[in-house]
Amino acid sequence: MASDASAAYGSPMEERKSKAATRFVLGTIFVYAIGFGIIMPVLPDLVVELADVSLPEATSIGGWLILTYALFQFTFGPLVGSISDRFGRRPVLLLSLAGFSIDYAVMGLAPTLAWLFLGRALAGTFGAAFSTAYATMADITDEENRARGFGLIGAAFGTGFIVGPAIGGVIGEFGTRLPFFVAAGLGAANLIYGYFAFPETLAHENRRPFSLIRANPLGALLKLRMMPGVLPVALVYLFWMSAQNIYPATWAYFTQIRFDWTSGMVGISLAWTGAMMAVVQAFAVGPMVKRYGERRNAILGIAISAAAYILYAISPYGWAVFVIMAVTALAALAGPAISSMMSRRVPAHMQGELQGFIASLTALSAIIAPLTFNPTLAHFSSDDASIYFPGAAFAIAAAMALTAMVILLFTRRSQPKQADG
Repeated sequence: MASDASAAYGSPMEERKSKAATRFVLGTIFVYAIGFGIIMPVLPDLVVELADVSLPEATSIGGWLILTYALFQFTFGPLVGSISDRFGRRPVLLLSLAGFSIDYAVMGLAPTLAWLFLGRALAGTFGAAFSTAYATMADITDEENRARGFGLIGAAFGTGFIVGPAIGGVIGEFGTRLPFFVAAGLGAANLIYGYFAFPETLAHENRRPFSLIRANPLGALLKLRMMPGVLPVALVYLFWMSAQNIYPATWAYFTQIRFDWTSGMVGISLAWTGAMMAVVQAFAVGPMVKRYGERRNAILGIAISAAAYILYAISPYGWAVFVIMAVTALAALAGPAISSMMSRRVPAHMQGELQGFIASLTALSAIIAPLTFNPTLAHFSSDDASIYFPGAAFAIAAAMALTAMVILLFTRRSQPKQADG
């Protein structure tokens, strides 16, 4: 079982391996977050440049770029998770970093819009860092500390999201392509570091034979439906993540359309969000889960998200956004709690498969988001819109979040093997 991790990492040598693995995992997520955030302020301008379209039209193209990434991740997520359960976390994370670097280099060199889509396809195919990082953390933590471990991953992402947009907003003023090359370089540097410093964390006795039937979204779903309580929580995760994906799908476009922000201002807003989230996930998730349980933290985080979406939708002033963001940071309680609720219901030899399945859910939510939010924003912000209301997409996100909360409220509080609080 995954709970044996604490015993497995009891010796001084194993403790050092555990710490080395934790450092690399958190560093990898930090780099991914920088790469993700560093291009957000400049991506709308690059799309406008390559496609020669207006900003509302670029919103729709940006949605298709996100959709391309999500489709490939949805398809290959369970495959990568199953490979990591068979061959270990180390080769998968290193391969993912290689794909990350190639992706950003391709997009930075893109002479046409088609190259951007190629880069997103590559990123989705090799985008295994997050699912494998969570599986690695599950390898080296017991059930009592798993939500805290997942929270540290969230904090690493939040910290990277402070640095990434801030850098992207500044260096983007010197050229829309420079942030892509910086991200590619960071990925390559982390790959070299991981090759020498990252130990394997999946014990041989916890590995399982590779099965192509299970290494796809449908196969993973059919297998995991046998695990008590996984699917209801997975449905909560799908609705909540679909709502959360309004940020990568529309934020840079929404704020430029609604508040006439520059790429630098977009970067500052994203950095502010990352800072608030990092504080919550680093210092609040662990104590809050221990005191109130995963279920209550998930409900609180989702409720705060829904309230924030409504406020963004109706806010007439750009400065108010920063006030809303400070409160919205508490929504970061939901992600680690929901992930931990699912992880506790799955044995050690299936943690990689579970995280691959979660990666497919994340990708599915990233498919739903641009198909829903981007056309909505483009329509309600166009010159010929019958009602001008750029916040319409956030109103839809609020409805999704509230749906997730209702499902969670009607989900059983405890399962045959383990209570979830």
